[in-house]
Amino acid sequence: MLNADLNIFKFGGASIKDAASIRNVANILQEYKGQQLVIVVSAMGKTTNALEVVARAYYEGNVELANQRLTELRNATFTTIQELFGETPDNLAAAVNDLFVTIEWVFDDPPSESYDYDYDQIVSLGELISSHIVTAYLRHSGLPSVWLDARDCIITDNTYREGWVQWPETQQRVKQHVTPILEAGSMVVTQGFIGSTTENFTTTLGREGSDYSAAIFSFCLDAGSMSIWKDVPGVLTADPRIFENVTKLDRLSYKEAIEMTYYGASVIHPKTIKPLQNKSIPLHVRSFVTPAEPGTEISSDAGDVYPPMVAVEKEQALVNISTRDFSFVAEHHIRELFEHITTTRLQVNMMQNTAISFNVVVNDIDDRIERFCALIEDDFKTTVDRGLELITIRHYTPEVRESMRRGKVTLLEGRLPLTIQMAVKEVAVIARKEG
Repeated sequence: MLNADLNIFKFGGASIKDAASIRNVANILQEYKGQQLVIVVSAMGKTTNALEVVARAYYEGNVELANQRLTELRNATFTTIQELFGETPDNLAAAVNDLFVTIEWVFDDPPSESYDYDYDQIVSLGELISSHIVTAYLRHSGLPSVWLDARDCIITDNTYREGWVQWPETQQRVKQHVTPILEAGSMVVTQGFIGSTTENFTTTLGREGSDYSAAIFSFCLDAGSMSIWKDVPGVLTADPRIFENVTKLDRLSYKEAIEMTYYGASVIHPKTIKPLQNKSIPLHVRSFVTPAEPGTEISSDAGDVYPPMVAVEKEQALVNISTRDFSFVAEHHIRELFEHITTTRLQVNMMQNTAISFNVVVNDIDDRIERFCALIEDDFKTTVDRGLELITIRHYTPEVRESMRRGKVTLLEGRLPLTIQMAVKEVAVIARKEG
């Protein structure tokens, strides 16, 4: 039974990127004063990107660069705090300063053998900082708010950078920590993206995983609804930063939302929808720019007729794999390949096999492709094409398909009844020289 009085709000990095944005969030929440709310926040603005530079520099032994970037982030953070409050509250200054010090202590020791482990301990700082600042400002604005460490609630395995939620323990902990705060009449402010192992090591849930965090809290608390606040009016048929003539969808089914997020639509994290669907919790995608507008509702009540929708994933690579002995690529080969794909945590977005080759389109992250190719080099030959885009069109029409192909060469294409996927590379249009 859903609790119709309880809502989960998620605010991303763009919605709290600076002092003015945080004030805007507080203004939005004033409309919900006295209601039961759990507020999940991302890191501010480009903080995650900055911390990724810190983590990589530290892991590669460049502690000087890591310290320099961390100091720049500290200065920017305290500038935002000063703009919000005028004079920094002592308790907020202490909390934020302590978080930066914990990372400086990390620099005193050599990196671990696992970059993913070090990444999670450092990059998680962003959400912890932003949630402290937002909590303090909400209190400053007269909104009773309690800061909650998501790591006390969301328990994962020890797969760093993409932790798998341990649902039974997470459900028990979420109810234990959140319910008393709500019953006391305060809003809960917590972090997206982060969790913890049972040994209390910080984990993250995957890039842009704050949406998923909000869905976890929604599921565990039987929330009446969940809202994601974005800088767009709702779910659009394509990314307006890339395409013209996009339109807003008023309603979307869970199934359609799952398909689109799986294929790379960036408005919602791919893992977000399923926990909500399992309990029929409606998801609203709303604009923090025009908060009075209804946005898009994702639920089981939406229809099944949609216009063409386009998702684009950048930084893709096509890995072509063939056997060294010229034999067919059989089932036992594919089983072996997927064991290595799992080991190296390649994220496969498209695959296709012929008699003599197996092709996968994957996210080109860190050195994962190189490690995968090294693991299979004794038995397989590989070639890698980088710098690709993966374009997915749901409910495609010939006109939209052809428009997506212009100025590009297609390296791999696959079709399903409602969906077409193309791994493409930009090509210059050949023009005849004059004279």
